Amino acid sequence: MLETELFAFLDRTSDAAFAVTEEGEICSWNKSAERIFGYPASEALNHTCFELLQGLGAMGTQVCMGECSIQHCASQQREIPDFDLQVRTRSGDRVWINVSTIVFDEFHRGRRLIVHLARDISRRKKSEELLTKLLELSQQLAASSGDTDGKAPIVPLSDQERRILRLFAKGRNSTEIARELDITLPTLRNHLHNINKKLRTHNRLEAVMHAIQRGLI
Repeated sequence: MLETELFAFLDRTSDAAFAVTEEGEICSWNKSAERIFGYPASEALNHTCFELLQGLGAMGTQVCMGECSIQHCASQQREIPDFDLQVRTRSGDRVWINVSTIVFDEFHRGRRLIVHLARDISRRKKSEELLTKLLELSQQLAASSGDTDGKAPIVPLSDQERRILRLFAKGRNSTEIARELDITLPTLRNHLHNINKKLRTHNRLEAVMHAIQRGLI
């Protein structure tokens, strides 16, 4: 595949897709990238990722400056995991995106491009933040009221079920938990079904709060 064919292919993807050189300069910017980030291709091309998006990591630290870890992984031909990033749009708002990466080597021109595929996950992040706040409130209420009646659930939770609840309590989402525990999403859903059945709860949030209040996790 030639570079021109790659760019034409990226133009047809629903994800925001943009390619950068090994120096970090943007050389391709599709319509979905214009829609999510607000910048037309004419303003995005030939700028660096950091100049345009000013990406921040999960801890609020600046990324995309100089030789980033993605470029390092690409140069070492190592696997590049997907990651979450908070970026600035053209309007000045900041949104959360999840980014996956493809390394494209065009041997005819002797250069390497790093292609980023991004999708907006701002709504998911807000839900995770709300869940974290609710869990913190539940822990505070349980600590202040001593609301641990010592009663065991109808059926004891397995070690795996406790691990799942602890990870949800830390704000992890289903995909992250399935990956960490090396199980499939359907298997995780089955575990949640069994947890709710054992605790007599109706959803994930209620199960986590119930487990915290009763000292099960």
